[in-house]
Formats: sequence, C-alpha cells, structure tokens
Amino acid sequence: MSAKSSLSGHVAVVAGATRGAGRGIARALGEAGAIVYCTGRSVSGNPSPYGRPETIEETAAMVTAAGGAGIAVRVDHTVEAEVEALFARVAADHGRLDVLVNSIAGEDRILGGWGTFWKTDLTRATDALRQTLLSHLITAKHAAPSMIKRRRGLIVEVTEGDTVFGGGGNALSDIVKGSLKCFAARMAGELRSHRVAAVSITPGYLRSESMLQRFGVTEANWRDGGKKDRNFLESESPLFVGRAVAALAADPKILERSGDILSSWELSRDYAFTDHDGRRPDWGVHFGTILPAVHFVEPLRRHRDFLQRMTRRMDQYLEAADAAAASAARSPKPAPARPRRKAAGRT
Repeated sequence: MSAKSSLSGHVAVVAGATRGAGRGIARALGEAGAIVYCTGRSVSGNPSPYGRPETIEETAAMVTAAGGAGIAVRVDHTVEAEVEALFARVAADHGRLDVLVNSIAGEDRILGGWGTFWKTDLTRATDALRQTLLSHLITAKHAAPSMIKRRRGLIVEVTEGDTVFGGGGNALSDIVKGSLKCFAARMAGELRSHRVAAVSITPGYLRSESMLQRFGVTEANWRDGGKKDRNFLESESPLFVGRAVAALAADPKILERSGDILSSWELSRDYAFTDHDGRRPDWGVHFGTILPAVHFVEPLRRHRDFLQRMTRRMDQYLEAADAAAASAARSPKPAPARPRRKAAGRT
C-alpha cells in the first residue's frame, strides 16, 4: 500500500487542528487517505482567542485537498459534554476511531517565554492548565472506549522536547509538556492489553504560522529567516511532524513503540519520509551542536545521570522480581484439596 493510501478508510480526530503542529498532522493524515475530524474553537466568524486568523474550516479544506476527507467540528475541549458529543458523532458516522491526536492549546501564550518558577505570573495559571492539560485528559477519556471496543487504535500526545523532563522555558510550560509525556506513558500501560497504543511526540524547530510571522517570512521564502537566526535554517514545516504521525498510524507494529517519547526527526530516519520540500531536517543532530551556546550542557548531563540512576533502580526491582518468580517456580505446589463427601443421612 502506498503512503498516499496507507490510511484509506481510517478515521482520525485531530484535537487542536486549527494551526501549527495540529494542522500539519491533519494534512498529513489526509495525505495518507484518512477521514480527519478537525476540531478546535476557531471557526469562520468566531476567530481564535489568540488573535490568529486560522480556522478549522481551512484545515479541513487542506485535508480534503491533500487526498483525505476533512470534517471541521467546533469543539471546546475543556467542556466535557462537547467532547463526548464529538466522539458520539464519530461513532454514529463511522463506527470506528483509529487515531486521536491531542494537539490542543500548544501555542497558549502563557506557556511562552522564559523565567524562574519564583517569578511565575499565576494570574491565568488555572485557566492555562485546564486548557493545555486537562483538555487532553477529557479528550482521551472519550476517545479510548471506541478503540478499546475494536482492540486497535493510536493516541498521540503532541508535546515539546524528546527528554523526560519538561520542554519549555518556564515552570508552567514544563509542568504541561512533562505531564503530557507522562500521560502518554500511563495510557500506554493501561491500554496495552486492549492492543491500543499511546505515544508522545515532539516536532523540532517548528515553522508554525506564528513563527513565520515572527520572522517576517512565508513558507515560500522561509529561508530568509535564517538571516535573523541561523538555527531557523534547521526548522521544519508542520507537515513534517504530521508525516511522522501518519507513519506511526500506518505501522502494524505500533504497539512496540507504545509509551515512547518520539520526535519528528527520529521517525523520519526510521520511516524515510521527508518534509514537503524534500528536506529531512534533523533537529536532534543540530541541537547537540548548539548545547554550549544555549547553556544546556550541564542540565543535559544531569538528566542523563538521573536516567542512569533510574535504570539501575529498575534493574534492582526486576532482579528481585525475577528471583521471586524463580523461587516460586521451584517450590513444590500443594496438592489440590479433595472435595469432602457428605456424611450419610445429612442434607
């Protein structure tokens, strides 16, 4: 089956498909032939709370133009009744759900910027956590039963950074991005027996609509942004991480990756896809070269050392478990109790 039809007949929901990674993922799933429900709050006549012009209708049209079937549905993913109604509609329309992508509120402005936790502005913190974190739980909760019923499916949490900790420049961002990785791992554990996979994924340096605007360029002349920041030359379009998700969704061995923290560049190596311009940007390789400049060498060493300590701890637990299992296997098993015969004359 070709990449253009690898997901033909599959049904996907991309929550947060208005712009950025969500839009790119929806387009790539459409490229692969999927039916894609594009959800979000930004619709024609009711623009984004972020002051952006993109709408879910535009995204749905892109999905259809790419070869899939795009369906725009306005959903506030913090309102559980709206999310429940969405998946009831999907079930009624198609009787299946193959892919859920949670890319909700990835560009919430409160997650931007850099700062220490003791200087965090908490004015909108509760709202931000509801929008960027609780919304993901609400959405996954109502998507999972359909997948469990069919014993197949994939849930993707879009996050930031391919390390265990965080992925942002401030405390709120770290809490959100790190929690999404943990949430994907938890879902993977709970869903494994139902043969449903869950992963988290990060794009590299993403050329989202807002990033292009910040650099004063378009997707057609994006390389001009490299005059302001050489790192921008290593960036990727939102379609790149989208093709990563499409490749995962078409992989019959996806359960082997369930629970993993994945990246667009790593999956590009594994599945041999490219960005829309034929490039294969590798932010992972580039990031290593700029670690000293961004003062991240020591934090990364500490991260590595922590993971090594955790690995030793897990090895100790597993060794103890293996020893206990071996001991139990060697122990003689008691003979099964014989049923007691009733005494004569007793009822």
